[in-house]
Amino acid sequence: MTRSAAVAGAAEYFDSGAFLTDLSRRVSFRTESGVPERRQDLAAYLEREIVPAAGRLGAAARVLENPDASGGPLLVASRREGAGLVTVLTYGHADVVVAEERRWRAGLDPWRVTVEKDRWYGRGTADNKGQHSINLAALDQVLRARGGRLGFNLTILIETSEESGSPGLREFCARHRDDLAADLLIASDGPRVAAGRPTVFLGSRGSATFTLRVPLRERAYHSGNWGGVLANPATVLASAIASLVDGRGKILVPALRPPPIPAAVRVALEAIPVGTDPGDPDIDHDWGEPGLTTAERVIGWNTLEVLSLAAGNPDNPVNAIPGTAHAHCQLRFVPGTDITGLTAALRAHLDQNGFGIVAAEPGHVMGASRTDPADPWVRFALTSLERTAGSPPALLPNLGGSLPNDAFTDELGLPTIWIPHSYPACAQHAPDEHLLAPLARQALQLMTALFWDLGEHHGCERSPEIAVND
Repeated sequence: MTRSAAVAGAAEYFDSGAFLTDLSRRVSFRTESGVPERRQDLAAYLEREIVPAAGRLGAAARVLENPDASGGPLLVASRREGAGLVTVLTYGHADVVVAEERRWRAGLDPWRVTVEKDRWYGRGTADNKGQHSINLAALDQVLRARGGRLGFNLTILIETSEESGSPGLREFCARHRDDLAADLLIASDGPRVAAGRPTVFLGSRGSATFTLRVPLRERAYHSGNWGGVLANPATVLASAIASLVDGRGKILVPALRPPPIPAAVRVALEAIPVGTDPGDPDIDHDWGEPGLTTAERVIGWNTLEVLSLAAGNPDNPVNAIPGTAHAHCQLRFVPGTDITGLTAALRAHLDQNGFGIVAAEPGHVMGASRTDPADPWVRFALTSLERTAGSPPALLPNLGGSLPNDAFTDELGLPTIWIPHSYPACAQHAPDEHLLAPLARQALQLMTALFWDLGEHHGCERSPEIAVND
């Protein structure tokens, strides 16, 4: 069979309703991340869905324990066709964020796929069950079209703790480096730059959370009796935050700012739109680092966000000076940022600015990573996707959000190519999460063609420079 026949088979799989059936079954597993009573659901998803799916691809699967007790199990499956062939590692995650059933629109159930025109609602439809289901199905289409061959070696890694920060993943990759050895990673997560534009990104910004805490007193005191002589921890906290990031979102601490944006990254971001799809929020063009484009602010720069702050009783305030105040904050950072010095930099800045009473408590860190846009595998993927889609895909040096990509770049030494199958307004992590049907159908065809092209290597040739053939 031919490449076009394999792509047509992918479209037929979608049009027949088989993909919707598979996705609906997978969404029904209540795989909420970080919820202890859901650990059995996480294991069941791997055993009852991914093990059989890997088996249909001729890949022997194992479900293994996480080296971090706070993380869920992981699945590794392997198919070997030849010692001299390219080896592809593909990754996905079975876990989802907390469902929040009561916040979904009437008539929607996060554990049941509901179809409304082009939108398929359900928790995990976009993040990440729909995305790794597309990739597994595309591999199956290539296997069928080639008469039982992929033309390359395949390793599948599915984790169950990504939404909790992927605890244990880097250690798992280090322990199983031989099992996970590959020439490149091809995976899918996150959104395209726009629903109608296929996208490739090569890494992600990192994420570091920290808490600022002002513990002045054990109790609150009447604001009329004591106001003016007792320090207000909420006022102190607000002022401390204002010394870190100004009222327009510009980071004021030199150690929290990134190095200059590399020229290659600036060039790649010139044609990247942000906030152009229906349902996207209106962009605040006067927010963030001055002198940068919108895409550079989201993808090429660091941002400091206050995720929550509280003092007293926010929903029912009383006339009292609170005893304590705290804020949960997050630094999104690009490669080149010295994140190991974050806590020390915060402490030094707060002390220098008279906020010695403000405690800075470090939280979870997910590293930043980025594959070189000039890597030959990147050009190979872009060529394949453009041939199938009929127009060039968007190329992002890294995603604005955070993924555990550093486990693959740093621990396994792989070039990483991410091809997302969602779009910015999919309500990922929110009520009413959904997958766009036309986007999913196109993604199935794109991935089938890409995997077909990866199998077009002849003999022991492993160079990604081989031309894409019919």
